[in-house]
Amino acid sequence: MAKVRITQVRSIIDRPQRQKGTIKALGLRKMHQTVEHEATPQIMGMIAKVKHLLKVENS
Repeated sequence: MAKVRITQVRSIIDRPQRQKGTIKALGLRKMHQTVEHEATPQIMGMIAKVKHLLKVENS
């Protein structure tokens, strides 16, 4: 299955609790941290909810 690299590029300060929880569930803890996940529908849905805070690359 395809993988996606997710990097947090904007702060979660002053964001709704749901968005903070989604970022945490993706495994991101601080700015400019990058994680790699399988491109499952669940992960892609989480990315779509907070795409304004992330940079996403296919790998």
